[in-house]
Amino acid sequence: MSLAISASFQQKITGPRASHIWGLRNRLRWAYLWGCVANSLARLFSRITGVPTLTGELRAIHISQDGTVTDYGVLGRRVVTTAFAEFLVAQLQAETAEWGDFKFHDSGVGTTAENVTDTDIETTDGEARATGSQEEGATANIYRSIGTIAYTSTLAITEHVIASQATAGTALDRTVFAAINVVDGDSIQFSYDLTVNSGG
Repeated sequence: MSLAISASFQQKITGPRASHIWGLRNRLRWAYLWGCVANSLARLFSRITGVPTLTGELRAIHISQDGTVTDYGVLGRRVVTTAFAEFLVAQLQAETAEWGDFKFHDSGVGTTAENVTDTDIETTDGEARATGSQEEGATANIYRSIGTIAYTSTLAITEHVIASQATAGTALDRTVFAAINVVDGDSIQFSYDLTVNSGG
């Protein structure tokens, strides 16, 4: 089961932050630390040289079956895939309808570190992909998609993919993070930002 919630409603979802223990567990992962450094360097590089770079950021909010909301903040800042980079170039040659469809959110239970070669979720959680919003982020050079996945079993969610189709398609980004535990009736609202750093 999946939910698509309007952007105006999603902005109203707030709650206390996740535990400090979870935060430390997630932030002390090598991929998280390197993602923070790499994103900062990419923005600085673009600002200094004018050479564009792409950076991603994934956030999550857990909504329990009893309505309790927990904000997990930034889960990670990696990885825009090679598949998306190649797709972007192909679209500049011959545009297809798929170009405007990077709004499908998937989550899973795989734990292999994210890599630019990723093309899909590693291990499915059995839930359908959520159809997310498509909107401008905090500034005009940020593409944002927010999608909410509802769960029907007890799982430890550890990965997220945003892709161009409800099944298969091109993966824009895969992120791995410290486990967010869910049970039947829970949901996670994922918010993904793709920033195009143009040097401006």
